Amino acid sequence: MLIKSKAVVSENDVTDRTVFEARRSIIKAALTLPLAGALPGVSEAKNKIYTEVPVGPYSADLEPNKFEDVANYTNYYEFSTNKTDSTVLARRLVTRPWSVAVEGEVEAPGVYDLEDILKTNPLEQRIYRFRCVEAWSMVVPWIGFPLGEMLKQFKPTSKAKYVEFTTLYKPSIMVGQKSNVLEWPYVEGLRIDEAMHPLAFIATGMYDDVLPNQNGAPLRLVVPWKYGFKSIKAIVKIRFQEDMPQTAWNKSAPHEYGFFANVNPDVSHPRWSQSRERILGASIFTPKRKTELFNGYGEAVASLYAGMDLTKNF
Repeated sequence: MLIKSKAVVSENDVTDRTVFEARRSIIKAALTLPLAGALPGVSEAKNKIYTEVPVGPYSADLEPNKFEDVANYTNYYEFSTNKTDSTVLARRLVTRPWSVAVEGEVEAPGVYDLEDILKTNPLEQRIYRFRCVEAWSMVVPWIGFPLGEMLKQFKPTSKAKYVEFTTLYKPSIMVGQKSNVLEWPYVEGLRIDEAMHPLAFIATGMYDDVLPNQNGAPLRLVVPWKYGFKSIKAIVKIRFQEDMPQTAWNKSAPHEYGFFANVNPDVSHPRWSQSRERILGASIFTPKRKTELFNGYGEAVASLYAGMDLTKNF
């Protein structure tokens, strides 16, 4: 079990021609940045702003990866299918000001300013294990707030059975959206009870600082018992609805990406066995880690799926 009991102070690499052409903009983007900002990697920020944020009650007792591991190895297809390209390309994205539209089966729909969202949702740190369907994992100290606490403020109606999230659509900056790898904008979703679960989290920062653009700034979903493709980035719309959302990867390849996306070592992706995982940043001589059901969070979330066949609802 990964959770502390109390508080303490592929996404597959596929490249079609359109994406290949879009990667040329990496050079253009780098040339528009100061020399230091044009370097291929990102090092940990020196002037951290979240050093006083308390560790939340659902944080795991795990050693985080190095910042460089997390900031320089991302799946962010809105920018590129290459895991390191987004480190440079995403720097052009402006994340302030920012707003989120709330729609559907709620009593308080509207457009909410990011700063107002942050004022009404106290920040905390949560160290979570992160697992990708590509069979690699890492540990990240996120800064943010419980998703469910924010959603309650919009007053969902009894008809709200699912929550749909949508990413910013801006192909002039998010050059990967010019490709046909996925149908844009990126859409993800959760069942309402999953979204309200106390482990579900909205990240606004990591490693005691603001969230880097390539990691999903300014608002990114983190659901630690699910595969990483559920962790939708740069959220601009939240919609409450009665029907299950048509999510991006499920629409693109339903035989490979189920709606639920729960980590399950017994259900293999057609291209990657899920029984074991490579630990990001570890030595090449380090044995792969045995994958845990629900990514190790089963004691907390298994009841959400009581009676469900997880080989069919994957």
